[in-house]
Amino acid sequence: MNLRDIVLNYLTDNEKGIQQLITWFLNDVMNEEVSQQAGVPRYARSSSTRAHRNGYRTRSLKTRFGDLVLQKPQLREMPFETKVFERYSRTERALVNVIIESYLQGVSTRNVENVISHLGVNQLSASYVSKVAQELDVKVNEFVERTIDSYIPYLFVDASNFKVRDGAKYVNKALLVVAGVRIDGYREILAARVADAEHELTWEGIFSDLKERGLDKVDLIISDGHTGIQSASMRMFPGSSWQMCHVHFIRAVLRKVPR
Repeated sequence: MNLRDIVLNYLTDNEKGIQQLITWFLNDVMNEEVSQQAGVPRYARSSSTRAHRNGYRTRSLKTRFGDLVLQKPQLREMPFETKVFERYSRTERALVNVIIESYLQGVSTRNVENVISHLGVNQLSASYVSKVAQELDVKVNEFVERTIDSYIPYLFVDASNFKVRDGAKYVNKALLVVAGVRIDGYREILAARVADAEHELTWEGIFSDLKERGLDKVDLIISDGHTGIQSASMRMFPGSSWQMCHVHFIRAVLRKVPR
């Protein structure tokens, strides 16, 4: 599994995560469409106005992330026409890539402009594209920093290493992931962070962020044998227990057993 797939799993693990991001993006695009067709930006007045807004109509859109409920704008003097619904399936992957890019490093305005253009909106101003890019970064950050339960019985902690392009060269990076099993028995990925390396201080920072987002009590923390995870978890969640995961335990045993 590559870095993109892991981040996508993180964004989709929470059932409302990527749905909310895509819904916001598409609604914003339709609001830009209706402004162009009406001949005036929202809440503005102009002698060049061709039509007036007339509220919204709820429309559903089927995606591979579930059904989205979108707010399609309406015009009083003329029908509002949008290409969002007919073109979405062809641009879904590009839109998801933009969201993942925003999560990893902040989204580029060029990529945002390409997605909006493929959805059928032309004559985009630089200020509008920049606004969408900035707001997308804010929306993704809100998801990353969302409030979580104060009590999560089990935490699964692990890291994966990847070669990532950094400027003109490729460097090794670690993606640190924390998944929790809630008291209702459902799993939720709580954090995923790209770091230069996996070490105790990095894990301590992630656990500290979880506590700031509301997590207070953990019964059991499961990970590989990384001593930094063990030290950080015991310090940040005193009273919790630690256990090596079965997969890593079996691998450790097999390394000691003759063929």
